[in-house]
Amino acid sequence: MKKKKKEDIKVLFIFQEISPFVKETDRALLGHMLPRKIQEKGGEIRTFMPSYGIINERKNQLHEVIRLSGTNIVINDNDNPLIIKVSSIPLARMQIYFIDNEDYFVNRSILRDDAGNFYEDNDERAIFFTKGVLETVKKLRWIPDIIHISGWIGHLFPLYIKQVYKDEPYFQNAKIVYSLYNDKFDGELNKRYKDKLKFDNIPASTLKILSPPNYVNTIKLALNFSDGVSFMDDNVDDEIVKYIEKLKIPSLGKADINTEDYAEKYLEFYKKLLSTEYIQA
Repeated sequence: MKKKKKEDIKVLFIFQEISPFVKETDRALLGHMLPRKIQEKGGEIRTFMPSYGIINERKNQLHEVIRLSGTNIVINDNDNPLIIKVSSIPLARMQIYFIDNEDYFVNRSILRDDAGNFYEDNDERAIFFTKGVLETVKKLRWIPDIIHISGWIGHLFPLYIKQVYKDEPYFQNAKIVYSLYNDKFDGELNKRYKDKLKFDNIPASTLKILSPPNYVNTIKLALNFSDGVSFMDDNVDDEIVKYIEKLKIPSLGKADINTEDYAEKYLEFYKKLLSTEYIQA
């Protein structure tokens, strides 16, 4: 049997934004550069993001993957067709999978409309994106070592992987890393958010933290099921930082993507989480 090199790590990247498909931000740059660097260092990657309506599909050559599409994602007893599209970043030799749905992403921006208003159904968009990615990874028959999530829309992944999909062999042994930003929004999600999550047999006790379902509490929910966190901003909400300290979650300080060694820092962090010698406090 071929001996596995240390760099032969399998990473599932799930990002809210990836450049050049959307406006260049720190989140979008991380979504582009980190998977690219990990792949260049010998890692095996799969990368996902939502198929927002603001993406120029013709320019970016998105096309539907028929063999992966066709699944219905059930949210609160309603069927929602899942469409999987794919594109690539030629210079990076990197393929990107896009999660699409006519109601949740077509003609939509990222989290806010043109007037700057937070979409009223962002709760369901997050559920759809989460279940859509995980169902697609199952179809790909690919088992990641690390699942790296970036952006608020991915806050449900740690919960669903550890509870709803806990018996799936594709995710059982994966370590989850959640990247944090200063992306706080005002107000609360739909008042029936917890009921929609309970439909997937998530215990009420798990969802108590969503009282109320605001930004800070949704991030706390993600942290409750994350194995590690990374900071991409110097101004992450103080309450969230204190919560990380309380949970004693291993964290990677801000790794500036403009530096030469940021990818090495992430790779070492991944290896630490996967180490058999590593035991979380």
